[in-house]
Amino acid sequence: MSNLTRRDPLDDFFRGFFVRPVEYGGAPAQTEAPQMRVDVKEGPEAYQVHAELPGIDKEDIHVHIDGPVVSISAERKQSREVKEDERVLRTERYFGQVSRSFQLGQDVDESRASARFTDGVLELTLPKKIAPTAKKLVIE
Repeated sequence: MSNLTRRDPLDDFFRGFFVRPVEYGGAPAQTEAPQMRVDVKEGPEAYQVHAELPGIDKEDIHVHIDGPVVSISAERKQSREVKEDERVLRTERYFGQVSRSFQLGQDVDESRASARFTDGVLELTLPKKIAPTAKKLVIE
């Protein structure tokens, strides 16, 4: 008589999912780089972009516009202040660079574009470039 065992394929998928990261030698577990959350809205004359960048100084945010392509990059710098009688048990905050690029449906007028950074949210107003209109030539 043979024994049949039932195997659930989801067991392998969830294996280790709820397990806490292991720390070796007292070193904190590495956390993944956070993703930049972005909302893009289109109006009749401009695009509105909202990007979440919590904990980043506005001097460390860079926006590059090349036609319809918008690139946002930011860097969170690590400032370590360990006192003499302290030791770090765990650190989960991410320090490093994050970037995001996306293409809009129409070229952006860089000269009229504006940016504002308040409460960890970058707000971009990207006016659409006016497409040149065709001109009808009159033959004399």
